[in-house]
Amino acid sequence: MDSDMQDRDQAAPRALATEAVHAGRDDLAGLGLHAPPIDLSTTYPSYDSAAEAARIDAFAATGLLPEGPPVYARLDNPTVGRFETALARLEGAEGAVAFASGMAALSAVLLARASAGLRHVVAVRPLYGCSDHLLDAGLLGTEVTWVDPAGIADALRPDTGLVIVETPANPTLAEVDIRAVAHACGSVPLLVDNTFATPVLQRPLEQGARIVLHSATKYLGGHGDVMGGIVACDDAFARQLRQVRFATGGVLHPLAGYLLLRGLATLPVRMRAAAGSAGELARRLAADPRVSRVHYPKVGGAMVSFEVNGDPHRVIAGVRLITPAVSLGSVDTLIQHPASISHRIVAEGDRRSAGVSERLLRLSVGLEDVEDLWSDLNRALSAPPATPARTMPAQTADARTPSARTPGAPTTDAPVREPSAAGR
Repeated sequence: MDSDMQDRDQAAPRALATEAVHAGRDDLAGLGLHAPPIDLSTTYPSYDSAAEAARIDAFAATGLLPEGPPVYARLDNPTVGRFETALARLEGAEGAVAFASGMAALSAVLLARASAGLRHVVAVRPLYGCSDHLLDAGLLGTEVTWVDPAGIADALRPDTGLVIVETPANPTLAEVDIRAVAHACGSVPLLVDNTFATPVLQRPLEQGARIVLHSATKYLGGHGDVMGGIVACDDAFARQLRQVRFATGGVLHPLAGYLLLRGLATLPVRMRAAAGSAGELARRLAADPRVSRVHYPKVGGAMVSFEVNGDPHRVIAGVRLITPAVSLGSVDTLIQHPASISHRIVAEGDRRSAGVSERLLRLSVGLEDVEDLWSDLNRALSAPPATPARTMPAQTADARTPSARTPGAPTTDAPVREPSAAGR
């Protein structure tokens, strides 16, 4: 991206809604364009091989993007660069690096730290199930210590390269005090997965975090039709991430970059509208005797998790307007059973100790009318038990019915996490 555009993007601060529409696009009028162009080239002409060699050597040594025209799509792409510029502005970061998925982004962060000999990671559960698995299985040669937020400082070692938290957390929506955790980290970088809150609701870098990660597939794209990931950070770490991305190949496709840039333009409007409906649904669920507990974060947002007294699978099967599906952050409302899907890959004991119970359902609230959503949920919560198979004797049929309501009013606060017997 040319320096004139960068200069304009780094001008006087603008409101978030304005940045969402204009960041990464400020040079368009000067180019005679209104919509950002999509550059699908995989390679670019190069008539001066000696100069090209010098540019490539400079990137290999520093991670700085070569001056002048692009070289190769795995190194850089102008359309993706616009998305990176825009997200960096929204998060208040010096830079951002985009990847093919959120997991590719997390993998690049871990590899960058491991390449410096810092393979130990301290992490707080719950995390997204695949993030948990990547760390717990040590697939990238890392070693993880699971702790509660209060145990972070004691878990740090000389080879600790990263502390990872997700707040609000997936799927319980438990929240972490980012400032307190950042203080406990000392000189160790704190990575905050900001997928659920987005920069509309919180900007972790302003609270002491050093790295912010997004599954851009979710709210940044916002329509369930594009996959991507992005890391916002300082320029020095962004250079390291670009080197890892070039070596490992987890690049974001230019068309995905275009769709994600377009998604950012409506992010504040979408997030606030969906959050309004989510808050209302959380209030109604908390007053419903068929629900034992509701989790809705203090920071707000469009996610609601709740535990039912009856069979959660019956609720999933009973929705009609709401879509039973993994993922989140789309304009349409999705519901899923984390213990069966998003967190199935996490060991059962670890799931339970992190608050992911068998009766927990996770709702990603979209832009439908809240009355229509409540009507669908209300019907699903009252769905009758499945009819027993005709070949099953009546006296042995397992016609499960909702249990008695758990004593006490349901709470809208996320549960307090306690360490498991294994010290996690």
